Amino acid sequence: MREAYIIGAGQTPFGAMPGESYRSLFTDAVDAALNSVPDGIDAGEIDEAVVGTLGVGGRQIGLSGPAVTEHAGLHGIPSTRVENACAASGYAVRQAVQAVRSGMADVALAGGVEVMTDMSGDAAKYWLGVSGETEWERLTGTTFAGVYAQMASAYFDRYDATPEHLSQVAVKNHKNGAKNDDAHLGFECSIEDARDAPVVADPLNLYHCCPTSDGAAAVLVASEDAVGEYTDEPIRVAGVGAASERVGLFQRDTYTGIDASMEAAAEAYDRAGIEPDDLDFAEVHDCFAIAELLAYEDLGFCGRGEAHELVDSGATELGGELPVNASGGLKSKGHPIGATGAGQIAEAVKQLRGEAGDRQVEDAELGLTHNVGGSGGAAVVHVLEREVGR
Repeated sequence: MREAYIIGAGQTPFGAMPGESYRSLFTDAVDAALNSVPDGIDAGEIDEAVVGTLGVGGRQIGLSGPAVTEHAGLHGIPSTRVENACAASGYAVRQAVQAVRSGMADVALAGGVEVMTDMSGDAAKYWLGVSGETEWERLTGTTFAGVYAQMASAYFDRYDATPEHLSQVAVKNHKNGAKNDDAHLGFECSIEDARDAPVVADPLNLYHCCPTSDGAAAVLVASEDAVGEYTDEPIRVAGVGAASERVGLFQRDTYTGIDASMEAAAEAYDRAGIEPDDLDFAEVHDCFAIAELLAYEDLGFCGRGEAHELVDSGATELGGELPVNASGGLKSKGHPIGATGAGQIAEAVKQLRGEAGDRQVEDAELGLTHNVGGSGGAAVVHVLEREVGR
């Protein structure tokens, strides 16, 4: 199997963009990715495209891959849609990596797009709910926030963490997001703001929940045979791991961890030949603040029940031992479902290139992205490594 390298990545701002369509957003993200390739690339050099999207609102569910890639000028190439809820474009990147490693493509595009802000709150709840178990969760009235609230309640019952730790996570991510021009909620908040916000689904309040966003992101993956044409400082895809789990929360053995995340991380670490302690930063899937605490443990950043200690220590803040969500995470940067995983990769590329500005992690050489579908029905983890003077 050939090595796979990221040669470019880009995204649109995440937020409410009433003047844009899913086609125009995806085109902007592809253009940003193409323009980020150090030695340049033409769209005609892309051999294959994989597009992640949930299709919120029902727009162009059939043939949504070709619908956006043709609009972006990628004529005639194979274009496939991947749908794995919130992990859609994380899986799209994985598929692009597999196409390159297998020899099916020398350059592959992976991306994602979602438009979510052009509908009512009730409609948005419905489309978020389709990522849960249909018969016994969505159709019985359980919301996405409600499912994660159950996870938070179970976690607080079992361990020493409190809702205050969720608020600390929100404050950290807003502080980081305020440094990110692409962030949907790019402002800081106080601990009082995050602690006293209106309840959404007890024990989760408004500041413990990510926004619904519009946006797109795209990633260019090249083979070891072709990478030298585009850059002499590529980002190597050191390891990829993915796993699935029962879709319904009630079907699982535990509410205080996500097995798919654990298995995906173990595979990614094994393929990369590293341990969690080797990482310089991570972008994790914090659709709700409790999800970030679970990720710390599922990804091996700390032991079971110790996530709150990691928060209290400051280790996950910028300047800490392992900065997490320097982009602002889903909480501040935003969560356009189909674009989130590729957007995490785009942030990791900025960090590894030293292009993250005020949120730059010092001497970043090895980073991780963690993308979860639904409440844990699917997860994908990428380990990315900076290579200099290849």
